[in-house]
Amino acid sequence: MKNVVFIKITLIVLLLSTHITYAIISLSHHRTLFFTTINDTILAPYTSLFKKNTISTTETLPTIKATGSQVYCTHASLPIVTDITITDPSKTVTDAIYIQISTGYVDSQDILTLNGSHPKINSNWDKITGRLTLTSKNEGELIPYTDFITAIKSVFYTNSSNKPTGNRTFSISTDKLSFLPSNQHFYEFVPTIGKAPDLGIDWGKANDLADKRTYHGLKGYLATILTADENQLAATQQTVKGGGWIGGSDIGEEGIWKWMTGPEKGTMFFYNLQSTPVMGLYISNPRAIGHSDNYANWNRSSYNWYNGIPFYEPDNIYNLFKEDEDYAIIIENDGKGTIGSWNDLNYNGESINGSQQANGYIVEYGGMPGDPEINIATSTSIIIPQITTITESNRCGSGNLILQATSNLGTINWFENETGGSPIGMGTSFTTPTINKSTTYYIDTEYSSCHDYSTRTPINATIYTIPEITTNYSRFTMCGAGYVFLEANTSEGTIYWYDDPDGNNLVSIGTSIYRVISANTTYYIEAVNHNCTTGSKEPVEIVVYSPPIIPDEKVVICTSKKLTIDAKISEIGMSYLWSTGERKQTIEISKPGVYTVDITRAAPESCTVRKTITVVENPAPKIESITTDDTAVTIRLGNPSALYEYSIDNINYQSSNVFADSPAGIQTAYVREIGNCNTVSENYVVIKTPKFFTPNNDNFNDFWNIEGVVNYPDATISIYDRYGKLVKELSPNSIGWDGTFNGQELPASDYWYVFKMDATAPEKRGHFSLKR
Repeated sequence: MKNVVFIKITLIVLLLSTHITYAIISLSHHRTLFFTTINDTILAPYTSLFKKNTISTTETLPTIKATGSQVYCTHASLPIVTDITITDPSKTVTDAIYIQISTGYVDSQDILTLNGSHPKINSNWDKITGRLTLTSKNEGELIPYTDFITAIKSVFYTNSSNKPTGNRTFSISTDKLSFLPSNQHFYEFVPTIGKAPDLGIDWGKANDLADKRTYHGLKGYLATILTADENQLAATQQTVKGGGWIGGSDIGEEGIWKWMTGPEKGTMFFYNLQSTPVMGLYISNPRAIGHSDNYANWNRSSYNWYNGIPFYEPDNIYNLFKEDEDYAIIIENDGKGTIGSWNDLNYNGESINGSQQANGYIVEYGGMPGDPEINIATSTSIIIPQITTITESNRCGSGNLILQATSNLGTINWFENETGGSPIGMGTSFTTPTINKSTTYYIDTEYSSCHDYSTRTPINATIYTIPEITTNYSRFTMCGAGYVFLEANTSEGTIYWYDDPDGNNLVSIGTSIYRVISANTTYYIEAVNHNCTTGSKEPVEIVVYSPPIIPDEKVVICTSKKLTIDAKISEIGMSYLWSTGERKQTIEISKPGVYTVDITRAAPESCTVRKTITVVENPAPKIESITTDDTAVTIRLGNPSALYEYSIDNINYQSSNVFADSPAGIQTAYVREIGNCNTVSENYVVIKTPKFFTPNNDNFNDFWNIEGVVNYPDATISIYDRYGKLVKELSPNSIGWDGTFNGQELPASDYWYVFKMDATAPEKRGHFSLKR
């Protein structure tokens, strides 16, 4: 021992003389000193000397062995070992023993306690790491191995849950680094030496320092995490605020994460695609989970980043300095992530002191080529009897169901109740009695050495009700094309509508369907309740009938007469309903208006169409004037219309208001509506006058007179020259005018006449020619 101490002192003096400062840390016991480098460049020339003098060829390590693969019963308190030995050829004392729940630790349930009286030994339980440390009650005092062995045998494990799950592994070590029994590796968190806000360390520096660290000959490297147990153990090593670098990176190819250190160097453990949701912002798939065939524990509890979309790690987002986040770190649990979750940071780590700042690195020892075999740690384990899998069952309608379950130990008991009662079955399978409603059964495991069983596990036998469809019709008729609203209801589940009986073409889901139908159509409906169906698909037939084409009408009524209006369609079994309430094909009306008749064909068609008959009363004609030209007569109306027809004998009517040859004398003109109502009349006079006369005493046309005037004794005839001078007045008995005035012959010219049949009759004017 003196020689070893001398070497250490000499080395310290040598280093101080060259102005190099080192931190000297004593670990475990007096045999070994570890040096943490502040300046690797300065330290480089002394590296070989350091290694040569810190690993003494005379150093021997203790060997610790334990037994204790046991079954843990609920609510029990169980020693973690059944036996343990510690062999150390160089000494019989040590300063501490470290016991840790290294696999399956649940901090809210698990606890290790030192039972009994141990006057020399103090125990300290760390809930965060799941570690119980045994040390001397007197600081600096070394305790015999025999006392520690007695104490280890008195360390008990207790679980507070009524239904503990999983199994537990306990590591027992003579050194303080955490030991994982499943891979025989050791882990430590190395904090960065410095003061806030400059606590951080970059990934490359951390990698270099980890690569130079050794632990009892085991080569160190940035931790590579392969399992959840390893991640939990590594994460609990952190002792300062911030995160610890691990050996993962996607620096080689964006989105492809590989382990860059240790035995797993080059192994891909995670893959995610690149996306650019915002112009100029490069992110490696922040909105998707990504893919991993190996273990990965990225933080999935980040805040909603934009548009309410969860923001997942790794996001590889540029930081404020445009540095890509290509290196993995285990973040501190500060409420923004789960314990031991990972984040991706840039090479330098976060520049701001906080929960994700790189304030250290996690070193893993073991698994490297040339590593020696050391036995300074051992482990034991417990198995907790528990239900490992359950297989529930369901069926349509009442019947039997088969429920299944497996356990890791013991016999499975089946119960009807959550507590109490006797088992109704045993084993991994249970067939229910005939049940007609969903029922919950309960199971637990019975192990011979356990008298207090865990809380029973529920397992459900589910009965789904077979649905029943109710509809108002199975056959729906409609008159002509149009919209159809069909409705159906079910006692359970959802209704599906198909247009084929085999259900190959789904057209609607729900209790109703609304469609335009123009031809006969059949829909098929079924109800489904958790894959339970009505069986066959029920048809709903839609029959489209072609309604008769019945044009509307417009007719004229005479006020003084009644009018018969007719539906004008007649078939056997057809029914009628008029707007007057009458139910015959024809009805008689006496006034104008709008009349409708609903015409319904006989069943099964039963289609109803409506005919509208508009009845109008036309206005009476109004004679404005009657003009005659010789025997031609023209009747003019004050309200001319194609609705009227004309006559001069009240027998023969025509649409024209002009008559070419009217009898002479007092005549009557007639005008009426085409419907032979509202007739009006007015008298007119037709006289025949010569167009010319030749007073030359040849006994032909020597006198001008109105034909038949002798029949009108009160008539007067006045003749005027072209200047309006009266030249002659004739009486009804006169032979006529001879063309003279006061015995003098008047010249050949046109002359005008005015004829009045009597004093009250209208004047009749015209002209004629005197020819010489």
